[in-house]
Amino acid sequence: MGGRNGIREERNDGGSSALDDWVCGGGRPDHAGHGPTSRRTPHRWRHLDGGHPGPPSHRVLLGDVLPLQEVCRGGGKVRYLSVVLALLVGVGPLKAQSSLPTVVVLSTGGTIASTQSDEQGGYTSSLAGEQLVAAVPGLDQVAVIEVQNVVNVGSTNMTPALWLEVSRRAIIALDRAEVAGVLVTHGTDTMEETAYFLDLTVTSEKPVILVGAMRAASEWDADGPRNLLNAAQVAVSEDARGKGTFVVLNGEIHAAREVTKTHSLAVETFGTPEFGALGVVDPDGVRFYRAPLRRQSIPMAPDVVLPTVDIIPNYAGSDGRLIRGLLKEGPVDGLVVDASGAGNIAAPLFEAVKEARQQGVVVVITSRTHSGRVLPLYAGGGGGTTLHELGCVFADNLSAQKARVLLIAALTRTKDPEKLRAFFSR
Repeated sequence: MGGRNGIREERNDGGSSALDDWVCGGGRPDHAGHGPTSRRTPHRWRHLDGGHPGPPSHRVLLGDVLPLQEVCRGGGKVRYLSVVLALLVGVGPLKAQSSLPTVVVLSTGGTIASTQSDEQGGYTSSLAGEQLVAAVPGLDQVAVIEVQNVVNVGSTNMTPALWLEVSRRAIIALDRAEVAGVLVTHGTDTMEETAYFLDLTVTSEKPVILVGAMRAASEWDADGPRNLLNAAQVAVSEDARGKGTFVVLNGEIHAAREVTKTHSLAVETFGTPEFGALGVVDPDGVRFYRAPLRRQSIPMAPDVVLPTVDIIPNYAGSDGRLIRGLLKEGPVDGLVVDASGAGNIAAPLFEAVKEARQQGVVVVITSRTHSGRVLPLYAGGGGGTTLHELGCVFADNLSAQKARVLLIAALTRTKDPEKLRAFFSR
């Protein structure tokens, strides 16, 4: 199922078991457990069509897969999950799972798919989506899982073009009657941006859920499997319908528009600072306590050419060099200026913003405070009132990165400042 490595069972005494021999190069153990019936037969994860790993999209019925403890790579091993479930011989998954809803997993990489690489000296995104879902005990009791491997990168390398591709696949999947929801496994660094883009562009009532991990899959206490199970539980919940795109980590459900990453290392990194989570995933199920009200849809064709939008920070002593450099290099369709306080910038930076506006560049104002709204309150060069008079658009309470996502989407419809203000006030 998407991998060329065997699966190894770890023993406390350091030896190998019949199952160990079978999946890491030996034959199938006999029913008495006395060892393989044929030795050194290379094992391949099998697909339902009986073929070897092939195209990036495969239907995976988890009852047919042995969850991983370690992924064998040549002579080396990578610890992947601390619990191994025994494979039930002769039990077909189709009958057991025929009544379950389908959940489509779009795998894009990130820490949840990362293992320690001795060659590269750090974590690398290396596991396929099939390997991720196979490592989650109980997932096959929640849904029939289908996996599509979109890309395998750290989320710092996600791009608007990849957002479009994920959106396209999600829309196609959700249009199928048997599909209850879509999970997107994703790195956490830019997860909130992808989530918001999907919230804007996927119009289905069925949920899209971004899920990741703060600890790599090769760590003994990896949080990815639990997060993935929780996300699937949300995907099949009737209460999740009509609420848009979520981020689900650490047992919490957050709205795409509101959520942000708040800590560089902690597993409880995602939060909604002003308003709190929408709900939780507890041992007894999914519980929602509120619904997101600030939602809008900006559907777009999969072949649309997305505009170029950059973010400019305001800081003590900031000037206009960054903006002028962007204007010189081009093209620039829009700028998000991450202002101070309620939406104010330094006077030299204001002069560069003025030049950008004269060239027809749309400018959106956000606040680096990360909470509260931006408003045109202060006068003087660089004050909020002068920015408003210049035709700048105030982004309500959106962060700079979220405002950039919305501006990219809105610019596919209009460049008129008044019409753009309507998008940012919804």
